[in-house]
Amino acid sequence: MRSESFLFKQSERGFTLIELLIVMIILGLLASLVGPKLFQKIGTSKQKTAKMQISLFESALDAYRLDVGKYPSTEEGLEALRKNPGYETWNGPYLPKDIPEDPWGRDYVYRCPGEHGDYDLYSLGADGQEGGEGENADVTNWE
Repeated sequence: MRSESFLFKQSERGFTLIELLIVMIILGLLASLVGPKLFQKIGTSKQKTAKMQISLFESALDAYRLDVGKYPSTEEGLEALRKNPGYETWNGPYLPKDIPEDPWGRDYVYRCPGEHGDYDLYSLGADGQEGGEGENADVTNWE
C-alpha cells in the first residue's frame, strides 16, 4: 500500500510556478529576437512583389505601344491594357487578368507622359505617400 500512495503522489506533481515563469521568459526572448526579422522579410517581399508587377505592366505597355503606336494616356490608364479604349489596331487584352492592386492594397499610379520617361508607373509603398525610406519607399519603374 505504501508503494501505491507513493505513485499516486508522484502522478499529481505538476510544474512549479518558477518553472512556468522560466519557460515564459525564454519564449518571450525568442519572440523578441526572431519576430522583427520575420516582419522585416514581409516588408521586403511586398516591395519585390511590387517590382515584379511593375515589370509585368511594362511588358504589357510595350506590347500596347507596338500595336497602337503610343502608350495609353493618363486618362486611359492601365485599364487600356484590358479594355480597348477605341483603337482599331488594339490587339489586347495585354494582361491575362484584371489590373491588380499593389501589395499594400492601393492602385498603382500611372502617368503618361511621365516626368522620368515616356510614362511613370509606381506604387506609393507601405505609407501610401510619395517618397519615404525602407518599406515606405516608393517602388518605381524608373529606378
